[in-house]
Amino acid sequence: MKQIPLAIGVDTEPDFEHFVAGDNAAALQALGRLKIPSPPVYLHGPAGSGKTHLLSALARQVRAQGGRCGWFNADDPLPWTFDEGWQLVVIDGADRLDELHQHAAFSLFVDAATFGVQMASAGRVPPVDLPVREDLRTRFGWGPVFALWPLDETGTRAALRREADQRGIFLSDEVMDYLLTRFSRDMASLMVLLRRLDRFSLAERRMVTVPLLKKMVAEEAEELPASVAVGRAA
Repeated sequence: MKQIPLAIGVDTEPDFEHFVAGDNAAALQALGRLKIPSPPVYLHGPAGSGKTHLLSALARQVRAQGGRCGWFNADDPLPWTFDEGWQLVVIDGADRLDELHQHAAFSLFVDAATFGVQMASAGRVPPVDLPVREDLRTRFGWGPVFALWPLDETGTRAALRREADQRGIFLSDEVMDYLLTRFSRDMASLMVLLRRLDRFSLAERRMVTVPLLKKMVAEEAEELPASVAVGRAA
């Protein structure tokens, strides 16, 4: 019988301490030292470059100091309601805001300015290239803008090793090589994969090995609809 792992462990909110900076040290330092309220902060970079991690770390830091945060994603349903008791408002996925969400985001900026609330946002492109209305585009770019870059091979391995160590997983070089040659190197995707592998190894009561990883992938594929499985295999 397979053990069902409890929904506990180290799946905690990202923080600054566990962010492997690579070429993103300037953004890490600036956000870690941000004096609230300051001008709006904007992060941009491709998927897996650490945008959501850093925004989450900033929100965590604000809450650790007794503050409250509002978090909005481009996919979140409307209406978006502002709370004047917040110390931080985050907008993630700025490049994916449709017309109605752009109006909601603009209202958040206006309310935040009125009540002295910090704004922090992120998207895949810099403010000047955002496909949004002009008055919103200028607000995204009002303050410091940081470009983020995906980790190189060394940084990716360091990030995976750090996450594995935090979870108490021994991640051998063989497993690491398999992960980096057979799966997307998108950092966010790799972290999700590592969390799944952690839970699967607990359920199987086995150490993390390449055969265990292959078994997990095979079992997950069997549970997917045929069309999805074919697409993933491609």
